[in-house]
Amino acid sequence: MKRLIYVFAALLVFLSAGNIAKGQPNNVDNTLTAKEVKDGWKLLFDGKTSGGWMNPKSKAFPSGGWTIQDGILSVNPAKGVQNTGGDIVTVEKYKDFELGVDFMYTPGANSGIKYFVDTETKNGALASIGCEYQVLDDKLHPDAKLGKNGNRTLAGLYDLIPPKSSKIDNGPDKWNHATIIVKGNHIQHWLNGQITVEYDRGTPAWKELVATSKFKTSPGFSEVTEGRILLQDHGNAVSFKNIKIKEIKN
Repeated sequence: MKRLIYVFAALLVFLSAGNIAKGQPNNVDNTLTAKEVKDGWKLLFDGKTSGGWMNPKSKAFPSGGWTIQDGILSVNPAKGVQNTGGDIVTVEKYKDFELGVDFMYTPGANSGIKYFVDTETKNGALASIGCEYQVLDDKLHPDAKLGKNGNRTLAGLYDLIPPKSSKIDNGPDKWNHATIIVKGNHIQHWLNGQITVEYDRGTPAWKELVATSKFKTSPGFSEVTEGRILLQDHGNAVSFKNIKIKEIKN
């Protein structure tokens, strides 16, 4: 009996090693499989340090408001105080890419993943503005009922395009997976493997959409061809892990 158990255990180890060698998911957070490395993926968060991230104004990682613990990057605002750490952005800029992020929001939380963020123009006046993949508790946060037709809800393009109603939300205190794909002016949002938003920048319809949104008073909104990626501190507890990106070469 013991020998049979040893043989079975050895078989499991062999199969696991084979999967890793073939680039299959190894279920280890904040790491890349061999296949992902081959395909050009890079980690934006190593699970241990703040390397590659900074506050857009100070150019340094916040000394408070954000924590890194057990492989998780979290906004931990002081009670009753908003933006104690402020937003953080990538040090590097990105143009065409596929971005993957695991996120977990607490009940009633509000946050976002922004892209095409311009931290230089007009002395940083647009440093907190960008196209935003909304992270929100649709059931408890009041923002879900504001805007137009649900364009301020989870996985939508904030204040511009609502997500598809059939989206799959795992709910608060559980991990969800966001994907953002940018190819030129064509952008997609995905939530847990399902597309929620698809749009094209720069078209007459896009410009009209922006002109009727809260960004109508933000000259140059979304017009940059490359920009930084931003994780928002909106004063609520939200966590991130497995942040990885693959630049798309044309």
